[in-house]
Amino acid sequence: MTSAAGASHTGRPVPLAVQGRTEGGRALLTAHGELVRGCTDTLTGALTALPADARGVELDVSGVSFLDTAGLAVLDTLSAYGRRHGVPVRVTGWQGQPRRVLELVGLDPEDPLGAARSTDLSDRGASAVARERAEQLDVLRLEIEQLRHAMDSRPVIDQARGILMAAHGCTPEQAWEILREASQRSNTKLRRVASAVTASAAPDGPAPPEPLRTALAAAVHRVSTAGCAPRESCGRSPDRAARPAAG
Repeated sequence: MTSAAGASHTGRPVPLAVQGRTEGGRALLTAHGELVRGCTDTLTGALTALPADARGVELDVSGVSFLDTAGLAVLDTLSAYGRRHGVPVRVTGWQGQPRRVLELVGLDPEDPLGAARSTDLSDRGASAVARERAEQLDVLRLEIEQLRHAMDSRPVIDQARGILMAAHGCTPEQAWEILREASQRSNTKLRRVASAVTASAAPDGPAPPEPLRTALAAAVHRVSTAGCAPRESCGRSPDRAARPAAG
């Protein structure tokens, strides 16, 4: 039995998946992915598929990599199932960022359902402390999104650096400096600069837009005075480097 749902925040989310099995009359669920908005539907689907005679439910979240305030609703969902069926329920395996979130909102990672049974988690957001913790959680989410974006951008930036190194005889550090400076001069995001350089190196690939070509040329010229010997056109493959940039 497997249930899954997508995540709601930006970056590269990992959909939640819940797998289940029975052992000794107890239902053992294993969650992987992220506990965010929509995850309660996934958990509800997994709970609905459990045998009617299950004597208890244990949810292992050691495979969960991210938790936000919307994802805390899984605790209410699991508690409600236990009350409705009269069986004990547990959540185990909190670690990393999800464990930090539980601590921020004042829940015991070893027994988060203890608070969920006595307090409606949706009411906790009304307090000033909960709002402050929610802000801290937003900071954590932003950090993760920035890391994901950096990981997504790394391949194209590395390719662009290699193209600049081959076309202009630059070192890796100098190629990086050219990209960074061209980004600042043209007010263009670094990843877009790298994408333009990479695209221009393809056979019959488009040259970078004029403002970006100008910024790249200026960056190459400045870096060349510090030891990088330019070979002509920036943002083109070595065999096209001798060709002048199109106007």
